[in-house]
Amino acid sequence: MKKRENIITVAIDSPAAAGAGTQAKYIAKEYNLLYLDTGKVYRLIGKIRLQDKKNFSIKNIKKKISRISLKELNDKSLLSDEVAVSASIIAKDKKIREVIKNFQLNCAYNPPKNFAGSVLDGRDITSVIMKKAKFKFYITANIRVRAKRRFDELVALGKNTSYINVLKSLKNRDYLDKNRKYSPLKKTKDSILINTSKLSKKACFKKIKAIIDNKLKNGNI
Repeated sequence: MKKRENIITVAIDSPAAAGAGTQAKYIAKEYNLLYLDTGKVYRLIGKIRLQDKKNFSIKNIKKKISRISLKELNDKSLLSDEVAVSASIIAKDKKIREVIKNFQLNCAYNPPKNFAGSVLDGRDITSVIMKKAKFKFYITANIRVRAKRRFDELVALGKNTSYINVLKSLKNRDYLDKNRKYSPLKKTKDSILINTSKLSKKACFKKIKAIIDNKLKNGNI
């Protein structure tokens, strides 16, 4: 795979609803980076599995990934708990992970030339996909805080759910993400820990921006 030289690469790992996506978008806008929510890729494939289990195969997944557009990943239906659980299930499949990995690597290290680099967030970005990223963060928050955030998000989208169901779903997802055999969610030693439990979105970004700016200013990239 061809890699662009001297680009800004930011890798973010986090459990669900910790605020990583929001921070990644802020980072992308601030530094003109391509943003990829890798979890959405798994959710898209997870949704396909739910819709047509009979024809769900590696061959068809490869076809889908080869023509996937970033716009498709903004589909609000991907935010449902049912799709989230399906995504966690397929994420345990090594063959599926390999297919998606190639797509992620291309986004990470060969973004379009109009971007100054890339920022990816997910579950195995710092540990597997972007091991040599110039900036690595592990963003987390108390699970009850995360459940409240996700519940509010779903309610705003008109979804009929409850805080208790969302909390149970997040606990299940955390278990699946952290205990799967291939590429489990974990904090790498070289990732900077950011706990967003008591931070506003802007306060969190201010903290992250200071870290990135300091490194860029000193030329340590």
